[in-house]
Amino acid sequence: MFDGMMSGLTTAFMPFNLMMVVVGCFAGTFIGMLPGLGPISAIALMIPITYGLDPSSGIILMAGVYYGAIFGGSTSSILINAPGCASTVVTAFDGYPMAQRKQAGKALALAAYSSFTGGTIGAIILLFAAPALAKVSLSFQSSDYFALMILGLTAVAAFSGKGQVIKALMMTVFGLMIATVGNDVMSGIPRFTFDNVNLIDGISFLLLAMATFALTEVIMTVLRGEHKEKEPQMDMDSLGSMKLNKEEVKHVAPTVGRSSVFGFLVGVLPGAGATIASFLSYGMERNLASKEEKAKFGKGALRGLAAPESANNAASTGSFVPLLTLGIPGSGTTAIMLGALIAYGIQPGPRLFVDNPDVFWSVIISMYFGNLVLLILNLPLIPYISRLLVIPRPILIPLILFFSITGVYLVSFNTFDIHMMVIITIIATFLKLLNFPMAPMLLGFILGEILEKNLSRSLTLSDGSYAFLWERPLTLSIMICAVLALMMPVVSNVLDARKAKRAQMADDVAATEQQ
Repeated sequence: MFDGMMSGLTTAFMPFNLMMVVVGCFAGTFIGMLPGLGPISAIALMIPITYGLDPSSGIILMAGVYYGAIFGGSTSSILINAPGCASTVVTAFDGYPMAQRKQAGKALALAAYSSFTGGTIGAIILLFAAPALAKVSLSFQSSDYFALMILGLTAVAAFSGKGQVIKALMMTVFGLMIATVGNDVMSGIPRFTFDNVNLIDGISFLLLAMATFALTEVIMTVLRGEHKEKEPQMDMDSLGSMKLNKEEVKHVAPTVGRSSVFGFLVGVLPGAGATIASFLSYGMERNLASKEEKAKFGKGALRGLAAPESANNAASTGSFVPLLTLGIPGSGTTAIMLGALIAYGIQPGPRLFVDNPDVFWSVIISMYFGNLVLLILNLPLIPYISRLLVIPRPILIPLILFFSITGVYLVSFNTFDIHMMVIITIIATFLKLLNFPMAPMLLGFILGEILEKNLSRSLTLSDGSYAFLWERPLTLSIMICAVLALMMPVVSNVLDARKAKRAQMADDVAATEQQ
C-alpha cells in the first residue's frame, strides 16, 4: 500500500498531471455554473479530449472536471436560483435567500469553504479507508437501501415551513407519483405514459428542478414586479462582504464536519450519489437544529447552505470508492468515467490498486490538490461572479430562460422536454401561489425510483413477504431510526403544547392572586 501511494504521489505531481487538475477544475467550474449543464455533460465533453492522454492523466482530468462541476454548480443556484446541476438544488434553498438579502459574497464564500472542506475530508477518508469501505458498500442489500430511502423521506419536515407539514407531505406524494412515470423498474412495462414514447424513460430530474426553481422563480418575479423595485437599488457595494466572522465560523464548523462525513458515506453506496447526499444532509442538519435555528432554514440559514455544499463534494469523492475498488458506478457521472477507464484498457475492481497502483493512488491524491485549486480559483473570482446580480432584471430574466431551456434541451436533444418543462412550470407556479413548498416534491421524486426498485427486489427475494423489514439487523435498525425521526416532531409538539398550557395556567393563577 505504501509503495502504491508513493507511486501515485509521483504520478499525481508530474507537471503535466498538475496542469490537468487545474484545467479540469477550471473547465468543470465554468460548465457547472451554466444552468442545466452538470458534471455528466462536462465529462462527456472531456472524453474525446482524454483519448490521446495517458490513463492516469485522463482520469485525473475527468475527476477534476467532476468535482469542479459540482463546485461551480452552486454559483447559479445562489445567484439566480437556477441550479447548475442536480446536486446543487438544495444549495438554492438558503443560498438564494442570502443573495436576495445582499449577502451574495458571503454565500459564495461559505459555499467555497464548505465545498473545499467536504472534498478534503472525503479525499482523506478515501486515501486511508477505500478498501474497507468497499466491503461496507457491498454489505448493503436491497432491504437496507429501501429502509435508507424511508429514512430519507422522513426528512420531508425539513423542507416545509411552519404549519406546512401537510402541504409538504402532499408534495412528497406528488413527487413519488411523478417518479412512477415510465417503464416499470422490474417488469419493464410502460405505465402512466399515455401512449407517448417520450415518457417511456420517465421525467428527467434536471427538467423538474429547472421548471420548479429557475422558471418558476422567473414567473414569480414578473408577477410580483420585482424588477421595478430592485433594479435601481442593485450596485456592487450592496453585494455584501465575503468575510465570515469568528462566531459564524464556530456556528457552521460542526455542520461542515458532520455533513462531510455523512455525505462521503452516502456517496460510497452505489446508486446514491451527491444529489441524495445533499438532500439528506440538509434534512439531518435541520432536524438537529434548535427551534430558533429551524425557523431560519429556507430563509438564508448559514447551516442550511453549508450542509449540502459539504455533503455533495464529499459524496462526489465517496462515489470513487465503488468505482475504483468494485468497478460499480455510484452515479451517472461515474458510469461515464467507468466507460472511459475500460476504453483505456483498465478494469476497475479489487485488483486495480494491485495491477494499476499509479492510476488508483494518483486519482485519490490529485483530489486533495484539486480541491485546493478550486478554492484558489474561485475565491478571487467571487466579486466578479457576483456581478450577475447587478445585471438589470429585464436582461437577466431572458438570460435565465435561455440557459434553462438550452440546458434541458442539450441533455436529451428532444423538444418534448421543453414542452414538458413549460407544463410543469405552470403547475409549479400555481402551487407556489398557494404556498406549497417545491422541495418535498423533488425529494419524493429523487428517492421514489430507488425506493420502488429496492422494495420490488426485497419482495421478490422474500417471496412477497414483508418480513425483510426485520430479518436483517441493519434494515431493522434503519427502520427504527426512521420511526423515531417521524415521532420526534409529534413528541416535540405535544411537549410544547403541555409547556404552553402550564405557562398559561401559571399566568392565570398569578392573575387570580393579584385580584
